[in-house]
Amino acid sequence: MQATVSEGNGQGPNSSSSSTGHNHCSSPKPPPPGSWASLKANVIRWRGSRKLVLVIVAIALLLDNMLLTVVVPIIPEFLYDIRHPDAPLASFPKTPPTTPCEKEVTTPYNGIDVTTQGYDNASWYAEREERHKELVEETVEVGLMFASKAFVQLLANPIVGPLTHKIGYSIPMFAGFVIMFISTLIFAFGRTYSVLFLARALQGIGSSCSSVSGMGMLADRYTDDKERGNAMGIALGGLALGVLIGPPFGGIMYEFVGKSAPFLVLSALALGDGLLQLIMLQPSVVIEESDPPSLKALVTDPYIIIAAGAITFANMGIAMLEPSLPIWMMDNMGASRWEQGVTFLPASISYLIGTNLFGPLGHRIGRWLAALLGLVIIGLCLLCIPMATSINHLILPNAGLGFAIGMVDSCMMPELGYLVDIRHSAVYGSVYAIGDVAFCLGFAIGPALSGTLVNTIGFEWMLVGISILCFAYAPLMTFLRAPPTKEEKKVSINGIDNAGLSLESGPCSSSNDPSTHPTSNANAASSPTSNGKSQTNGKTANGNGTTNGVSDTPVDYRENYVTKL
Repeated sequence: MQATVSEGNGQGPNSSSSSTGHNHCSSPKPPPPGSWASLKANVIRWRGSRKLVLVIVAIALLLDNMLLTVVVPIIPEFLYDIRHPDAPLASFPKTPPTTPCEKEVTTPYNGIDVTTQGYDNASWYAEREERHKELVEETVEVGLMFASKAFVQLLANPIVGPLTHKIGYSIPMFAGFVIMFISTLIFAFGRTYSVLFLARALQGIGSSCSSVSGMGMLADRYTDDKERGNAMGIALGGLALGVLIGPPFGGIMYEFVGKSAPFLVLSALALGDGLLQLIMLQPSVVIEESDPPSLKALVTDPYIIIAAGAITFANMGIAMLEPSLPIWMMDNMGASRWEQGVTFLPASISYLIGTNLFGPLGHRIGRWLAALLGLVIIGLCLLCIPMATSINHLILPNAGLGFAIGMVDSCMMPELGYLVDIRHSAVYGSVYAIGDVAFCLGFAIGPALSGTLVNTIGFEWMLVGISILCFAYAPLMTFLRAPPTKEEKKVSINGIDNAGLSLESGPCSSSNDPSTHPTSNANAASSPTSNGKSQTNGKTANGNGTTNGVSDTPVDYRENYVTKL
C-alpha cells in the first residue's frame, strides 16, 4: 500500500527508479494548461453548461438579425443603381444648381418684377420629381423582398416546431446555421433582384430553425420561470445587438468598401458560430420522453394567441418602417447612405436596454402590465415619426419605439413558456414555433403592405393606422394577468366551482375527495416550471398535517384550490 501511494505521488525511492527508465510505474499526470488535452477536457466540462447554451443561442440570434437588418440601407439604393447605371442615386445633387444670370427671365407684373426659373433649375426639379416617383414605386418591390423572409419563415415554423419534438433541438439549430451561411454568400455575390429575393427567402428557413430551436432549448434548460425570463432577456439582447449593429454596419461598409463586404464579414462570423455549435452542442437525435401538446391545442388556446398577438402588433410598426423610412428620408431629407443606416440606431440601442431590463423586471411587476404599457408607447412613438423634418428629430421616437418593443418581446416570449407549463405539458418546440410565427407575421405583413399603403394613403397615415391597432390591442393584455391552469379548467368543466366547496364542508363531502379531482400539487409536480407560487402553496399545505381530524390529503387539496381561486 505504501509503495502504491509513493508511486502515485512521485516521491520516495520509486521516484528515482522511474527516472531511470521505469515510467510504467507512475500514475498519469493532469495535462499541462494550454495543451490540447487540457482544451479537450475543458470542452467536455462545458458541454453540459446552461450558460454555454445561452451564449450559443444569443450568437445565433445576433447573426440572424444582423443579416436581417444589414440589407436595410443597402437594397433600396442598390436596386435603383442597377436600373440606372449611368445615373446612380448618389450622383444626383441635393440642392438645385445656381442658374446663370443670362438665363433668368424677369417680367414686370402689376409693378412687381417676377423672376422665373432658369432652364437648369427647371430640369433639376423635373428630375427630382421623376426620382421621387421611381423611389415610391420601388418601395413596393423592396417591401416584398423584405417580407419574403418572414413569409417563408412563417411556413417553415409549423414544420420545425414539431420536428424538434422528434429529433431534439441541436440538429435543427445546426441546420439553421448552414442555411444562413449559404444565404449570406448569395447576398454577397447577387446582382439582380431575383437572386437577392431568393437569398432573402432562403434566410427565412434558416431563421426558423435557429429561433425555434434556440428558444425551445433555453426553455428546456432553464426550468424556473424567473430564470427562464432572465435567460430569454439575454438571448433577445443578442437579437437586439444584431438589429443594433446591422443597419449602421451595412450602410458604412456599403458606402466606403462595397456591397459585398458586409455579407462576407457576416458569412465568416456565421462559420465561427457553426464550428462552436459543432464542437460544443454535438448535434444528435434526442427524443422527448413526455408527450408534447398538439399544435392544434396550442393554436386554439386563447391565452397563447393573445400573447402571440402582442408580439405581432409590437413588431409590425418597425417592420413597416424598415423599407419605407429610408426611402422617405431620401425623398424628404436627402439622406445619405450612412444616415439611412444610423437612423435605426436609437431603436436598436433602446431595444437592447429594454430586453435586458424587462427580462427580470417583467416577472416582478407582471408581464401583462409591461406588455400593455409597451404597446401604448409604440403607438405614441409611431405617431411622432412623420413629424420629423431632420434626422435629429427621429432620435427620440425611434428610441422610444425600440424600448417599448423590447418590453413586449422580453415579457411575452417567457410568458409563452409559462402558459405551456400551466395549461399543457412542458415541451416547448411548438409554442415557440407559434411565437416565431407571430414575430414573422409582423415582419411579413408590415413590409408587404407598407409599399401599397405609402402609394395609396401616404407614409403619415400608414403610421397612424398601425398606431390605432396598437392602442386597440393593448387592453387585451389584462387577460394574461391570472390565466387559469390546466387543473382549474378541469374543475370548471366538472362544475366543482358550483358544488359549494369550502373548508366547512367536512372530510366526508364527496366533492372534497381528492381521488375524484386532480390537485394543484399534481400540477406543480408535473410542471415544475409553472410558477413558484403554486409550488410554494403545495409545500405549505403539505406541511399542515391534520386539522380538526381531517387527513392530510383533503386539507392539501382544499387549501390549494382556495388559493388558486
